[in-house]
Amino acid sequence: MNIAMLGSGFIARFYATSLHAQRRLDKITMVYSRQIENAEKFAEDFNLENFTSSMEEAIEHPKVDLVIIALPNHLHEEAVRISAQAKKPVLCTKPLGRTAEEAKRMLSMVENAGVFGGYLEDLCYTPKFLKSLESINNGTIGKVIWTKSREAHPGPHSDWFWDKEKSGGGAIIDLACHCVEISRNFIGKNIKPLEVMCWADTQVHPIEAEDHAIGLVKYANGAIGQFEVSWAFRGGMDLRDEVMGTEGSIWLNNFLRTGFEMFSTGQADGYVAEKAEVNKGWMFPVGDEAHDLGYPNMFTDMFTAIEEGKTPLESFYDGYVVNAILDAAFKSAQSKQWEPVVLEDWRGDDEVIEDKTLVSYDDDYFLIKEEVLPNQDIKVILKHKETQELIQRIITKQ
Repeated sequence: MNIAMLGSGFIARFYATSLHAQRRLDKITMVYSRQIENAEKFAEDFNLENFTSSMEEAIEHPKVDLVIIALPNHLHEEAVRISAQAKKPVLCTKPLGRTAEEAKRMLSMVENAGVFGGYLEDLCYTPKFLKSLESINNGTIGKVIWTKSREAHPGPHSDWFWDKEKSGGGAIIDLACHCVEISRNFIGKNIKPLEVMCWADTQVHPIEAEDHAIGLVKYANGAIGQFEVSWAFRGGMDLRDEVMGTEGSIWLNNFLRTGFEMFSTGQADGYVAEKAEVNKGWMFPVGDEAHDLGYPNMFTDMFTAIEEGKTPLESFYDGYVVNAILDAAFKSAQSKQWEPVVLEDWRGDDEVIEDKTLVSYDDDYFLIKEEVLPNQDIKVILKHKETQELIQRIITKQ
């Protein structure tokens, strides 16, 4: 496919590096930027045929087959509208919208036009994430009852992120969108998010939006998805996920401390890794940053879905659901109470069942815990199904 890249900044360059790596057939042929000099520089750096400062020209160009939106949040809706009118498949970076209302309009645009809409949520395509999701879907850790996703770094690269009106918020809209969708995948996208409790504050930066937040998302099956996000973390970019199941656990460290450590006296200047704050002393580079962040897998899924007429792993609808959850988080941060997730268009299971996983020991007792003692005896803690009496038994090793 011939691609029009809308945007020429940090994320657009990450996308371009991924798209043009390792003999890929899909190529960027057009770049749009609001500043023509930035478009020209981007075209020069990636050897592109065309550049422009007109969004319409970029999208409607006859040699463009697909549009990628790598623009500030407040420009997403306009770009989707023009793409839908031009009947061009469109892939949009996260978050889809600044609010669920805005995201819903974009979802309606592509669906009404019969146009493919892909949600570029890269952290749901990292190798570690995909392997974890496969294990969860295979039942390796049982039923997922709790997830925790953390993204923290010293703050975003561009000025518009720090403008609450343009971005739609602070660390929540920028980072919690990742965390929420990671948890949705682990818990199950068909499970309805019900309500959110969130604390948020502006602790460090002179901005109107929050630079730190912690939230809990409750799902219809009783599972909890927790997010921790910050623009005030010093030391680089920290991406970690944890999943607790009834039969096991998963811990992921995607960035910062991944087993690759380097020391330098700082004699040579150079890029270390995204959000890295220093280029001397002990540093934590990433072997293949684009791959470890999921970009190649993400674009492969998107292009394959377009060719086969299927829905990608992350669609515009997913982006809409994420925005609805974030809306509830913003409300909760103000009210200091649990706030409902308002989904006008929910396409998953409607039944609210808190499925408690109780393990029978025998006909009379539930098993609470079983453990091996230092002398190899086995201790079991049990609860009677009728009387609710708690007992423990020691099973002596034969």
